[in-house]
Amino acid sequence: MKEFFEKWYAYNTWANTRVLKALQAQSVTDEKILSLMSHVLVAQFLWLHRISGWPKPDYELWQTYPLEKLVSMSEEVSAKWMNFVAGRDAFDAVLKYSNYTGLPFENKVEQIMIHLVNHASYHRGQIALLMREKGFEPVNTDYITYDRVISGQLKD
Repeated sequence: MKEFFEKWYAYNTWANTRVLKALQAQSVTDEKILSLMSHVLVAQFLWLHRISGWPKPDYELWQTYPLEKLVSMSEEVSAKWMNFVAGRDAFDAVLKYSNYTGLPFENKVEQIMIHLVNHASYHRGQIALLMREKGFEPVNTDYITYDRVISGQLKD
């Protein structure tokens, strides 16, 4: 499972970075697009803090952050997730937590980690659609594209 998560979270970092670079290159300031990317990154902080037993992060789940801040947030949370994965061999612990509305739940850490990257992919798809609708050019963040890039079949 560790090898899977190393690749899964490396993919997530790659995909987030590609989206942010596309937003920067095209000087995107659209609030809905930035709000979705903010949500992706804050959720990644929030889940890591929950799993790690840390206090709630200093970011708000649906606050819109400026693009420059999103870049630094992405770098920080990506490094923290990669360190988290590197520091563990097992991911089957059960986490008991309350969601942002206060409802109690429990899930295995591995299920949360799979969900989190899937959640980011979902919202990156929404960002791509909004970019195209607003006249910008979205980037491909499909997992298979990432795999082709890291295997040398495609240039990034």
